[in-house]
Order: sequence, then C-alpha cells, then structure tokens
Amino acid sequence: MIERYRDQIGRVRHEATTPALLLDLDKAKRNIATMADKFRELPAQLRPHIKVHKSPQLARMQVDAGAVGVACATVWEALVMAGAGTADVLIANQVVQPDKVRAAAELARSHRLTIAVDDARNAEQLSRAAVDAGAELEVLIEIDVGMGRCGVRSQEEALPLAERIAELPGLTLRGLQAYEGHCMLEPDPDTRVAEAHAANQKAIDAFDFLAGHGHPLAVISAGGTGTYFITGANPRIQEVQAGSYTLMDSMHGALVPGGFEVAMTVAGTVISRQGDTVILDCGRKVVGIDFVTPPLVSHPSGEVRFYAEEHCLIDFPGPPPLGLGDVAEVMGGYGPTTVNLHDVFHVLEDGVVTDIWPVTPRGPGRP
Repeated sequence: MIERYRDQIGRVRHEATTPALLLDLDKAKRNIATMADKFRELPAQLRPHIKVHKSPQLARMQVDAGAVGVACATVWEALVMAGAGTADVLIANQVVQPDKVRAAAELARSHRLTIAVDDARNAEQLSRAAVDAGAELEVLIEIDVGMGRCGVRSQEEALPLAERIAELPGLTLRGLQAYEGHCMLEPDPDTRVAEAHAANQKAIDAFDFLAGHGHPLAVISAGGTGTYFITGANPRIQEVQAGSYTLMDSMHGALVPGGFEVAMTVAGTVISRQGDTVILDCGRKVVGIDFVTPPLVSHPSGEVRFYAEEHCLIDFPGPPPLGLGDVAEVMGGYGPTTVNLHDVFHVLEDGVVTDIWPVTPRGPGRP
C-alpha cells in the first residue's frame, strides 16, 4: 500500500495528491512536549488515547516523552501498539466478541494488558481465555460517571463484580475506569469544572467503597483532552487518557487552554469556482464532520457552508483568493473520525512531505 504513495515524498504540502491527510510532524512534536510538560506539574500520569491518531510512531514519541503507556479503543489498536514496542496497553473498552477476546488473551502473554469490564459474564469470558492462553489479564471496572454509556451505574453494582473478579483465575483487578466524556462538550468553563469534579468524586467514592469491602485498587483512569487540567489535577486520579491534544481538531480547539497547535489537516483541490463559492474535492468521505462543521484553516476568510460526500462548499465574502486547481486545507471537526477515513498520513517536516505513515489499526486484516 505504501508504495502507491512513494511519489508524494519530497513534495511541498500544496503539491500532495488530494484529498490528503496531512500531519505536520513539527507541530505534533511540540504538542506532545507541551502536554508532557504540563503533566510534570500534575499529580496524575498521562496515558494518551491513541484512537485519535492510530499511529505507532506518535505513540512511541508520547511514551518517550513520559507517558506511562497508551489507551486504545479496540483490541486491534492494542495489537498494533504492542507490536510497535509499547509495553503497557489499556483497552479502555469492553472486549466481548470471541475472536477479540482470544486476541487480547494471546497478547497478554507478552505484554501488560488491561481491559475495561462492567459485567461478570464478560469477566468470566476473559478469565477462560487468559487461562487457555497461559496469560494474566488486568482489568478495570468501568463505572458510569455521567456518560450513560458503558459502565456499572453505582458503587453498589461494582462490588459483586469486584468479588467475582477476585475469584477468577487469570484476572487481576487493577482499578476503575471513570471517563467523564459528557463534560468534554460543555462550553462554559465553570460548568465543565463543576461537572468534572462531580464525576471524579463518584469514581473516588467507588474506589474507597471497594477498598472498604476488601478490594484495594491501584488506579483510577479517567479524563480526556477537554478535562485533563481538571481531572489531572485531582490527587486521587492516577491516570488521564487525553489524546486529541496530539493533533487537535475543531471540537477541541474551542475547549482546551492554549498551547496546542493544529497538527493535522485535510488538503483539498479547488475543482470548481462559482461566483464567490469554491468547491474542494474533500467531502465527508475524508473529513470527520462530528460535533462541529470542520472549518477552512488555510484561508480564514472562507466559511464552509456544507460537506457533501465528495465536495466541500466554501463561501467567501467577495472574489475567492483561490482559483481552479489551487489547494486549501480544512481542519477535521473531530480528529479520530477524520483519521479513520484515511489509509495514510502524509508526514510533513518544514512544509515538505518526508514520509508516509500508514493508518494501520482499523481491523484485523489491516497491514
């Protein structure tokens, strides 16, 4: 697959064949260093979530900068990250499908692997697979702190699950997962702080409740880019799963305190110019449009009107500064779903494509 992109190396950014996923590596490295510096002043450790970039190269840079390990959304991401040398991997999600359970257990033979659970039946399933593989799996009980998604709903529900895990061979209860994702989109800073504090406290109360019933825990893993400076400052939280800071996107740009740069864009070519409107060849098949409309970042006077499948329609207040065949760049509305639409990153250094990195962990058959 990579060979198909070899002719891109050496081109400047506006010469890439569009639509192209551009990774400004200089900016990404600065973002990684900035977050690492921030966590040196916080009591929690950083466990970046790699669902954002799906890149073993970037994950390695994050660990080298001080991250305790990585968090993943799927077992396929975990396999790729572990295979690339990451020793400590968390699957911050439930793993239930039999093929995935087996793959996780086999991975745990050679790597420290932790998985989120919220059901005793799943814990039993993981235990059987671990025993069959001759492995040890660590687990976090996921507790719902407001998302309304996965996770036991109360500390009382967590207790019988902890008791069952304690009985099962091949499993060790490591702690709690308590992701306060419902706070990320709150635009009012004071409200977000209050909601994050409440979510953190629910996790802390569950931690203490389980310890008081004979189940001492080592870690609460929580947080994200939108709350890292809140959750990471809580002395009772051990890990923060921030990830979007690495690349940044339109959703997080409005939520996160300054210091992080837009390191990922999608380049598109003007394929039509009609009056004060230009149309780029980068529609919703290559740009994640979740949460907010992805803006034009290369020419700020243009306002994106609409994303169709193959087209991005941009209106200007007067004659557009872009002509037919010119290249412009948009920022993803949401980084993870933008990356997931592409096969490769066009890696830029000093504005020139210096490498092609595959977006690998999207399923068991990906190279």
